[in-house]
Amino acid sequence: MKRIKYLLVASLGLGLVTTSFAAPDAAKKPAPKAPAKTPAKAPAKTKPAPPKKIVMVSADKKKALAELYGGFKFGMAKDDVLKVLAKQIDERFEEKIKATEDITRKDKLRAEKKRELSDVQKSYVEFNGKNVGGWDVSIIEGEFAHKTGEAMLDRWENKDGKNQRRFFFFHDSKLWKMAISVDVSILPEDKRNFETFSGVMQGKYGPGDVESGVITWYSDEFHVRAVDKLKTYTALILAIEQPATKKQLLATREEKADKKPETSPVIKSVLDTDGTDKPDVKSNRNAVDAVINANGGKPPKK
Repeated sequence: MKRIKYLLVASLGLGLVTTSFAAPDAAKKPAPKAPAKTPAKAPAKTKPAPPKKIVMVSADKKKALAELYGGFKFGMAKDDVLKVLAKQIDERFEEKIKATEDITRKDKLRAEKKRELSDVQKSYVEFNGKNVGGWDVSIIEGEFAHKTGEAMLDRWENKDGKNQRRFFFFHDSKLWKMAISVDVSILPEDKRNFETFSGVMQGKYGPGDVESGVITWYSDEFHVRAVDKLKTYTALILAIEQPATKKQLLATREEKADKKPETSPVIKSVLDTDGTDKPDVKSNRNAVDAVINANGGKPPKK
């Protein structure tokens, strides 16, 4: 035992001696300087992509696109739109009523006219986050948002062999967009594709900005979008909209979009896999119990 103790002390003493002699020698010979590090080159700055050039439609094509207004104007209130609709419906049924001498037929047409206008009035819906009759999963999904002051009317326009529906979109009670769904089920199946659709639309309205199944035409007063809905609804959407209101509304939608609630730190302590931002679960035992109780459970016995 004494021998082991002696060797241990001796080894410690030897270490001290070696250190004491090595220190002056080290002072004489300074350690070589580390080579200077070459500063890393800053990554080359990538130039932002130039803004997309917007091509305005020609005057004659603008006139053709403006026919989509259908007698309505941006800025109209709901009641103004209904007045125009009532006049259009009256004119259409008046021709039919005059064309028959049958009293029963006349009465039937008058009742049909009244019902058609009533159906339009009843179609009014405000997108306030509540049940809106299935419009969230329909041909116009994506054309509106909830809780942003938006509302809509719709009307079937089945005349002159047409099978289409017109949607009136309001923001802050003013008309800013109309979308017309055009049924193309009468076309041969091999013609129901975006290539055919694009060729026909651009042949009628001129070259447009084509991107991801959407063709857009620009003018100083309005924009028009032709949207491919062929696979899902065998139909097309033609939307004419007011640019200034659209810009304002998109900003409002982004601002009011539902945001995911931040995950509780206690839950994150379980979910995190990188070992960061984890609270001490043991020291937060009361918080854990509170979470369990809030979800109908019982805290473990202490």
